[in-house]
Amino acid sequence: MAFRPAIVISVLAGIVLTALGPATVTGLLPYFTIQSNVAVGVFAGYAAWRTWRELPEPSSALKGAVTLYITITGVVYHLVLANPASPFAVAQPDRALPEALGNQFLHTVVPLLAIADWALFDPRGRLRVRYAIWWLAFPLAYLGFALVRGLIVAKYPYPFIDAGQLGYDGVAISTVFFAVVFWLLGLLLVGVDRGLSRLSGARRADGTPPPAPRADAPKAAAGAHRGDDGAPEAPAGQRQPSAGSVG
Repeated sequence: MAFRPAIVISVLAGIVLTALGPATVTGLLPYFTIQSNVAVGVFAGYAAWRTWRELPEPSSALKGAVTLYITITGVVYHLVLANPASPFAVAQPDRALPEALGNQFLHTVVPLLAIADWALFDPRGRLRVRYAIWWLAFPLAYLGFALVRGLIVAKYPYPFIDAGQLGYDGVAISTVFFAVVFWLLGLLLVGVDRGLSRLSGARRADGTPPPAPRADAPKAAAGAHRGDDGAPEAPAGQRQPSAGSVG
């Protein structure tokens, strides 16, 4: 599958090209951008290996998590950091071509490839609403890391968690706002997963044969018991749904 190698190559290209600028690889590591890209690259490589070995797809919950984190990277960069209208906009320096390309790989190309891979190839219907809360664990852990590191080196990776400028009250307000946004993004992933699952189910109903009956179906039919009025109950497949049944 070409998407997974393309993701791995794009992550490596983005980090290497960005490191050709003033920043070093170790200087880049504290950024959520780099950490989310590395997570996506490692996961894509692992998924490609499993596909090559003809093994099942990795955990959908884990893939949803790394997809959410790289989506956060792209959304925050384009709507918050590189957007002149944002209160947290960061002046974009004039970059040499390699560094500019690396920046686009990390903030645009990799997020788009990862989202496309998730939407097109991940098994559908496996995500649960509660995952959107669980997925916040890493961003919150990252916040703790950035604040502790900031106390030590007096430098923060992003302006919306800069306790030196905003104070801890300001950071708390930013944290609540971004946590809600990230939770909503997680819910959006779950909603899209469910929508695609229903769509694929409708396609099966229209164009593919129904699944083969289970081996124990005849026993179930033969074992039909009589109702309270003494008449045999209809087979399960012919019963009318009750008023409280869910489709």
